[in-house]
Amino acid sequence: MKTLGTIDRPLTHDPKKQVPMKPSTSEPAGSATPDFTSTGANDTRQNRTREMQLIPEALARAHMHDRLHEAEQERRAMRLVTARRMQRRAERASRRARRALAMAVMQ
Repeated sequence: MKTLGTIDRPLTHDPKKQVPMKPSTSEPAGSATPDFTSTGANDTRQNRTREMQLIPEALARAHMHDRLHEAEQERRAMRLVTARRMQRRAERASRRARRALAMAVMQ
């Protein structure tokens, strides 16, 4: 079985024979890494370097998206808890008012 080379262990060390790196399919269209159509090894290396430099930025963006999503969920939960507490308080006030009215009618 013939194993293809990787970035760390290329199949050949001749820059002209190295296969250019394909654009990432996981990134959305219009992302920071443009599509490269040139087949030069220098452009390919530059593309790899740029992608490697943008990995921490992409990770930070995903991390911030997760934190914002968690914060929004927590805010929704807190609003629900507050609404239920206010509903119970209103029900208690309603019961007190009915009891007071009943007491006033009885006298």
